[in-house]
Amino acid sequence: MPEIVLSRTSDLHTCRRLRRIVFIHEQGVAEADEVDGLDDQAIHLLATLDGLPTGTARLLVLGDTGKIGRVCVLRQARGKGIGAALIREAVAIFRALPGITRAKLGAQTHAISFYEALGFVATGPQYDDAGIPHRDMVMPLGPR
Repeated sequence: MPEIVLSRTSDLHTCRRLRRIVFIHEQGVAEADEVDGLDDQAIHLLATLDGLPTGTARLLVLGDTGKIGRVCVLRQARGKGIGAALIREAVAIFRALPGITRAKLGAQTHAISFYEALGFVATGPQYDDAGIPHRDMVMPLGPR
């Protein structure tokens, strides 16, 4: 059974490398769209599978909203629960922060059902982000 380990990390080099592989090389996102200058303000999660870095997510606090973004898992590691584990951990971190009342993310439209299964609800119209159709999704975090 593969071992998935999630942790907060300050290893931005590894997180950016994973994002570059998935977003820039695989999905064709422009580097200018991927590198937005917000990494230094974020909490970064790193997922490893059998000790190898395989996924990451970036968490930003925007007022009362916890924004989950830059979620990616390497192609060879998909389907093993890593993405869901990253999202659950992000939500748990936001629930533990005072004043955060909801989690929000911009989902690529092909992944909406994935996020719905984790408790997010699509809201608002579809929009283009870096040439990829997205919809915003939210999850109320409610009282603690």
